[in-house]
Amino acid sequence: MSKHDGMNYAPKGKVNKVVEEGEFLFAAIGLDHGHIYGMCNGLIEAGGELVAVYDPDGEKVTTFCEKFPGVKRAESEGEILNDPTITLVAGANIPSHRYELGARVLEAGKHYFVDKPAFTKMEQIDKAKRLTTKTGLKWGIYYSERLHVESAVFAGQLIQEDAIGRVVQVIGTGPHRANPEKRPEWFFDPEKFGGILCDIGSHQIEQFLYYSGASDAEVVHSKVANYSLKEYPEFQDFGDATLVADNGASFYFRVDWLTPDGLGTWGDGRVFIQGTKGYIEVRKYIDIARESTSDHLYLVNQEGEKHYSLAGEVGYPFFGAFILDCLNGTEHAMTQEHAFKAASLCINAQDMAVKIES
Repeated sequence: MSKHDGMNYAPKGKVNKVVEEGEFLFAAIGLDHGHIYGMCNGLIEAGGELVAVYDPDGEKVTTFCEKFPGVKRAESEGEILNDPTITLVAGANIPSHRYELGARVLEAGKHYFVDKPAFTKMEQIDKAKRLTTKTGLKWGIYYSERLHVESAVFAGQLIQEDAIGRVVQVIGTGPHRANPEKRPEWFFDPEKFGGILCDIGSHQIEQFLYYSGASDAEVVHSKVANYSLKEYPEFQDFGDATLVADNGASFYFRVDWLTPDGLGTWGDGRVFIQGTKGYIEVRKYIDIARESTSDHLYLVNQEGEKHYSLAGEVGYPFFGAFILDCLNGTEHAMTQEHAFKAASLCINAQDMAVKIES
């Protein structure tokens, strides 16, 4: 896993298998984003068996097979969709095409696990809702900055234990390193990646809904800009937004592609959670100028001040819970409503954003 390239962020955690061998076979279709490696790692560690892969780009498939030896190279998407032994398809193709892939997957009778942003247009979400209702299948979304970060997982556990009381405000920062010379052409086209608030802003909005316990929210204000990559005039390297949830909690987040080369990782992602009895700060990927390790959490409440170093200590429970949800028809990992609500709010934020002339 590269600490300098967020596109290839693919954590490896503890093996905690929730199913027996042969009980949950899955495949990968669409290798345009490196998050597919993290998605597959998580499912494999929870007991899933990766049996097949397809992408029209043969070089991407070769690289994928080197990382996951033994996986079968499918000759076509249909070969995977028509295989009755495969329960789920994981996909990380170009964002604007992710809905269409998901529709084909569900119509083929399989669950879908897709990288964020799962959608770039509101009408895609409406169609996906109808499909999940019709088929009873899952449309899981990989909100990795909470699901695949141990300190972020632990923050949720502390909140559930009432460590800081009622959550009344969340502040999120999601800076990323652009590495423009390594990015594909579609990365710079908002029609294909959805815009910065739809794309990396989706992580932020999902974690706000989760930490605050909200089921809905209103986007009060949002804005976007392109400060540094003028050679890509349609690109956005900065975005922020303010939201208020249906339970009264408020949220501000900032996302950007402005990470300087001197930082020891691809982005100094953080979250600040204010409760009525205390507060939490999560330093997800680095504790700058102090520790190069990831997953630091700071807790202050009536009992005092605590620092937790959580790398390798918590694990990633989402993946096992998601596998069991697919098999049992339950919703313990993440409700379908929550997954779709986060996706729709990030599109709302993107669509209403004020464009700063910079």
